[in-house]
Amino acid sequence: MRLVFITLLALVIATGIGLGSTYMTATKGTDLATLKIGAWTARPKSGTSDIDPYSRATIARNGELPIGTGDGVAFSANTDDKNKPLDGRCDVVVSGVTPAARFWTLTLYDTKGQLVANTLQRYGFTSQEVIRGADGTFEVRMAARSRAGNWLPTGGIERYTLMLRLYDTPVGVATRTQRDAPMPQIATVSCPS
Repeated sequence: MRLVFITLLALVIATGIGLGSTYMTATKGTDLATLKIGAWTARPKSGTSDIDPYSRATIARNGELPIGTGDGVAFSANTDDKNKPLDGRCDVVVSGVTPAARFWTLTLYDTKGQLVANTLQRYGFTSQEVIRGADGTFEVRMAARSRAGNWLPTGGIERYTLMLRLYDTPVGVATRTQRDAPMPQIATVSCPS
């Protein structure tokens, strides 16, 4: 009787650990085949047949359609360059330049992967509409209240994710450093106390 109880207990524990770790990797993802430059993270192989099984499970669970490796790469950021979580109550600035790309988009999402609701229905910028400086650099400000220039309303949500998609770009699997791909900086410039 004791052997049966111990066996059943071991099976229950193993099942719980297995299902729990599967849930965590399917929702949070893994660092397998991940490209990290500053606060930006990409998985260049997610649009190829070489995708790892954990990323495949995450994509299937979220219902995302990844960018094919021949089309471009998608970078996401949940923190600024100082590793502070992106907070919709604060003013956050994305500035600088992007790697060479025919076209890019910068979009604001909530933690569930949905566009951040706002009355202006302004969810992002493209490389064709963003206002640039004379030197070609740009500055996009994410804030709850209206700002001059390139402004994305956060609606004051607590956490959000930025997605930078680069289309027709040489950035990909072989990219490893900021020098290979000059990514824009992300800085929290002011935050209410």
